[in-house]
Amino acid sequence: MKFSESWLRTFVNPALSSAELSHLLTMAGLEVEELDPVAPAFDQVVVAQVLEVVKHPDADRLNVCQVDIGSGTPQQIVCGAPNVAPGLKVPCALPGAKLPGDFKIKVAKVRGIESSGMLCSAKELGIAEDASGLLVLPADAPVGNSIRSYLDLDDQLYTLKLTPNRADCLSLTGIAREVAALTGTPATYPAIQSAPVSAGASRAVLLEASLACPRYCGRVISGVNAKAATPDWMRRRLERSGLRSISALVDVTNYVLLELGQPLHAFDNAKLNGTVRARMAGAGEQLKLLNEQSVILAEDVLVIADDSQALAMAGIMGGEASSVTLETTEIFLESAFFAPKAIAGRARRYNFSSDSSHRFERGVDFGNTLNALERATALVLEICGGQAGPVTEALAQLPEHQPVRLRTARVKKVLGVAFSADEIAALLDRLALPFSREGEDFIITPPSYRFDIEIEEDLIEEVARLHGYDNIPAPAPVGKLAMLPQGEDQRPLFRVRQQMADRGFQEVVNFAFVQEAWEQDFAANTNPIRLANPIASQLAVMRSSLIGGLVENLATNLKRKQSRVRLFEQGRCFLRDAGAAPVPGYYQPWRLAALAYGTAQPEGWGTDGRKVDYFDLKGDLEALLAPAQLSFARLHHPALHPGRSASVSLDGQVIGYIGELHPEWVQKYDLPSAPVLFEIELEAASRARLPAYVEVSKFQPVIRDLAIVVDQQLPLQDLLAGMKKGAQSLVQDIQLFDVYQGKGVPEGKKSLAFRIVMQDTQRTLLDAEIDAALAQITAYLEQNFAAQLRA
Repeated sequence: MKFSESWLRTFVNPALSSAELSHLLTMAGLEVEELDPVAPAFDQVVVAQVLEVVKHPDADRLNVCQVDIGSGTPQQIVCGAPNVAPGLKVPCALPGAKLPGDFKIKVAKVRGIESSGMLCSAKELGIAEDASGLLVLPADAPVGNSIRSYLDLDDQLYTLKLTPNRADCLSLTGIAREVAALTGTPATYPAIQSAPVSAGASRAVLLEASLACPRYCGRVISGVNAKAATPDWMRRRLERSGLRSISALVDVTNYVLLELGQPLHAFDNAKLNGTVRARMAGAGEQLKLLNEQSVILAEDVLVIADDSQALAMAGIMGGEASSVTLETTEIFLESAFFAPKAIAGRARRYNFSSDSSHRFERGVDFGNTLNALERATALVLEICGGQAGPVTEALAQLPEHQPVRLRTARVKKVLGVAFSADEIAALLDRLALPFSREGEDFIITPPSYRFDIEIEEDLIEEVARLHGYDNIPAPAPVGKLAMLPQGEDQRPLFRVRQQMADRGFQEVVNFAFVQEAWEQDFAANTNPIRLANPIASQLAVMRSSLIGGLVENLATNLKRKQSRVRLFEQGRCFLRDAGAAPVPGYYQPWRLAALAYGTAQPEGWGTDGRKVDYFDLKGDLEALLAPAQLSFARLHHPALHPGRSASVSLDGQVIGYIGELHPEWVQKYDLPSAPVLFEIELEAASRARLPAYVEVSKFQPVIRDLAIVVDQQLPLQDLLAGMKKGAQSLVQDIQLFDVYQGKGVPEGKKSLAFRIVMQDTQRTLLDAEIDAALAQITAYLEQNFAAQLRA
C-alpha cells in the first residue's frame, strides 16, 4: 500500500514528524517498508510565465524567452525545450539555484545571448524519469511562488508492507483510522451525502450467485463528459500512490478505491444489454479483459454479465467490450461486495493480478458499499458533469461477524501486563470496536471492515498494539533449575553419537519429509503419511525409515568422488498407529541408522583394499551395544538383499535389521555396488547394562576344541544358544573359530569348530569333570540338532 503523507494528513494530522509517524505505524504492525521524498532536494525554483518567445539568432533549436518570475521585471532566459510558448506557466530555476545532481544555475551567455536562469522539465526537477519538454503548470498557478510549495514537493511517500489479515488498512481512511487510534488525534473523513437524483435512467440488478456476491449496488449516470480533465490534485494523489492517470472516469474509481478501500467499476451503459447479473461463468465462456488478455473462464469464476454476455471478472478486472472510452456519455457505476473465497486465487490462475482482487480476496468493508458509490457519484458529477439516476441495489445474506469474548485476566496472562477493565475499555473505544461488558469481560462484535478479529487472541493483539509493544516489559525468565537424575541404566544420546563417530562414521541430518518413491522402495509403505502443505512437490510424505536419506547421501558423495563413505543418522520416523500416543493415530519412534560403503579400512600401505561387508557393520553394531549380546536371524526386508540380511534382536525382542542394499535399488539409484546398512530403535542403543561383580578365578582355565558336522541350513545363533543351554556351570565361554565345507564333509553339511573355555573359581578341574562337560554338550547337540562329531 503506497500513499503520500500529505493526503493522509488531510484525514488525521498528529504532531509527529515523518520518521516518528513511520516508526509508530511499524510498531503497530503496519510495517513501513519504504519512506521516500516525492522529489529530491533543490531550491530557488519558482512558478514563472513565459511572456515572449523569439528564435535565437545563432541557433536553430534555441529560443530567447522573456519570462515573468514575479519580481516585476521580466527575465531573459535562453531555452531549447520544444514546447515553450508564450503564455505557458512553467518552473523556472533562478540564478543561484542548485538542482538535483548538484547542477548549479548561474547567469551565463548561451551562443552570445545572456540567460538569467533556466526553464525546467519534470526530469530536471527529479520528479519524473523522462520528459519531452517543459513541465507545464495549470493556468491558475501563482507566478513567483516556490514550485516546491505549489506542487507540494516536500511530501513523503509511504510504502506499507501489510500482512494479509489487515485488509482494512488498504485505504487512506483505514490508515487514518489506525493513526487516530494510536495517537488519540481526532480524524476527519470525507463527508458522503446521497447524490441528487436528476435522471430516471436505471438498470435492473440480479444476484444469481448470492453466496459469492451478497451485495451489489449500481446506478446510471448520463450526460457525462468523459473527455474532462482529471483535477491536478486528484492526478497527483493517484500518481503518488503508484497509479497512473488514465481518464477522468477511471481516475475517479481508482481514487475512491484508494480513499475508501472499495473497488468500483464503470461500464459504458450504452454497451450493456438488459439486466446486470452476478453469476458464475458458464462452461467454456470467454472474455477479453481490459489488459487485452483473452481468457476462458472456469465454472468457479464469478462474473458480472448482462442478458447476452459476460462483462467482467467480478472483483478482478473488467472486460474490454463494455469499457468506458473518451466517447462514453452514459455509464453504469458498480459498487459491490464479493466474498473473499469467491475471488481468492482466481486472478493468479490467469497469471495476473489487480488492485481490486488484492482487496476483495482479503475482505472489503461490506457496510461501505453504498457510501463508496455515492462518493464516486459526487466526484463524477463534479468533474465530468451529468445526471445521476436512482441507485439499484440487490441484497442477500451478508457475512455475520460473531461476537468475541475478551477476558481481562486472559489479557494479563498473555501479555504479562496488568490492565484494568477500564483501561481495556478505553483502548477499545479508541479502536472504535463496539462492545458490551459482563463484569471484567468484554463482548466485542467486530465491525464490517475487520475480517481479522475472530478469536480472543486477535483482540489481545489489538490491546498490545495500542498499548505499544515498546511499553510491554521484557523481564528475564524466572525458573528453578534442578539437576535431573540420570540413571546408570541409561546411556546419553551424545554418548551413542560419539561412539558412532569413534568407529569412523559421520553424522548426517536429513529432512523428515521424503520422496514417496523412497517409502515404497525401502519400506514397502504404500500408504505413507502425507503432508498437507509440502515445501516441495517431491517431498510430500513423512519418512517411516531413515534408509532413503542415507542412500541419497551416499549417491551425493559418490558424485563428488568420495569412494569411502560411512554415515549415520538418528531421528524420528513416522508411522500410522491408531492407538499411539501422544498423537493419536501416529507412532513416532526414534531410530538410529548407519551405512558403510567402500573399503573396510582407509587406503594405506598396510591395508589390502578389502571392501566393507556385512560382518564389518555387524561388528560395529555389536560394539555399539556391548556388553549386551545381540542375536541375528534370517530376514526378508524390502530394502535389503534377500540372502544377505538379518533381523537384530536384543533380549529376545527384535530391535532392527542389518544387511546389504537390495540389488534392484542399487541399480535404480545408480550405485556402483551395494552398501551395507542397519537401522535399529534408538531406545535399545540408549540402554546401558549395570556392572555386576563376578569373582575372578585364580585357577587356570581349561580350553578344549569341539568340531561338529551339522546341516548347512542350521543357524549358528540357534546352535550357540543350545550349546550354552546344555552346558554345565563350569563352562565359561563358547566361541566359533572355524567353518569348513568341502572334502571330507558330506554334501549339504558344514563343519563348525568351537573353542570351549572351562574354569572354576574354587579349584582346579579334573580330567573326568572336563570330559563329562564335553560329553554333555555333545549329547545335547546330537539329540537336538542331529550333530555329529567330526572325525
